Amino acid sequence: MLLNKVYYYRKKVKMTQEALANALGVTRQTIISIESGRYIASLPLALKMAKIFNIHVEDLFILEEENE
Repeated sequence: MLLNKVYYYRKKVKMTQEALANALGVTRQTIISIESGRYIASLPLALKMAKIFNIHVEDLFILEEENE
């Protein structure tokens, strides 16, 4: 399972969903879907988000390993 902290970092930099979407060249609905975990961002999109928030992509997206 892939968890993300997009909402946390977006709020931390006081950015709206619309502003983030515009900066990334995607729709606001895409940001909503990523934040809610319904959509997994592509690698280029994840890297762009990390750059906007000035963090490492690993701080933004966390791979939670399932117990087998």
